Amino acid sequence: MQRWRGLSDLPGGWGRCVVTIGVFDGVHRGHQALIRRTVEVAKERGLPSVVLTFDPHPSEVVRPGSHPAQLTTLRRKAELVESLGVDVFAVLPFTPELSRLPAHEFVHEMLVDKLHAAAVIVGENFTFGAKAAGDVALLRTLGKRFGFVAHGAELQGGTLQPDQPAETGEVTFSSTYVRSCIDAGDMVAAAEALGRPHRLEGIVVRGDGRGHDLGYPTANLSSPRYAAVPADGIYAAWFTRASAPDRPLKAAVSVGTNPTFSGRERRVEAFVLDVDEDFYGQHVAVDFVERLRGMVKFSSSEELVKQMDDDVVRTRQVLA
Repeated sequence: MQRWRGLSDLPGGWGRCVVTIGVFDGVHRGHQALIRRTVEVAKERGLPSVVLTFDPHPSEVVRPGSHPAQLTTLRRKAELVESLGVDVFAVLPFTPELSRLPAHEFVHEMLVDKLHAAAVIVGENFTFGAKAAGDVALLRTLGKRFGFVAHGAELQGGTLQPDQPAETGEVTFSSTYVRSCIDAGDMVAAAEALGRPHRLEGIVVRGDGRGHDLGYPTANLSSPRYAAVPADGIYAAWFTRASAPDRPLKAAVSVGTNPTFSGRERRVEAFVLDVDEDFYGQHVAVDFVERLRGMVKFSSSEELVKQMDDDVVRTRQVLA
């Protein structure tokens, strides 16, 4: 898969293509269906498939300070897109100037003049251009003018589990929905929408060493600024090192401030089972599988250790 930053340096002789457009944060099951359809149409036409996305998140540019929790890093997003068979992953820098570009100019400049789109496939709720004034209907109209076909794909969804109350029992898969699941610590529901466990990546940094003193040394994760961190609590998770991506390790992960010791800084700390290794400085990923319990303040370190013993037993059961 080719990876482009901007559209100013397209390969010489670039012809027509099939494009899908969006932020695609999380590359959840709805995104996956849209991207797969793009790949299918491209193959039917004998053309390359292009995923056109944006960085940074448009919300942060249009309304500074409103950046939503990030479900996937740009690198992870590219990996997930590549696994779906896409030919080109194109990242368009989202600038204030781009945010002010009228919808018809966005189509003419980006899709027609630069990408030479033969077909554009988006979700039925897709909006674009300054003040999100463009929609699928306008895209179809402009497609007829400029010589490309526009498709508005139906949004994907699924059935909620019995313990997830909703009026209809149905939910539309969206990045907003996934974030709400993660905020609530419902990693099972998040995984259902994503098609895989939610992943948090980062570098292992030095902690205060208290876990080692208790017999539970932890790897302290320093994650990206806007990363979607689950609700406070203890989780069963898979811990993967960048140096050994095919060897995930079982881990009990604590998210929170460690109230037993009057902690103030919110941390993500992973106790990796059955491995005696210092992970300091390594790039790692934590895939959250299930929340075991909420964060609790214990009256003594002995009570905390007893609970941690139980947490490890439950982690093994969940990840068995």
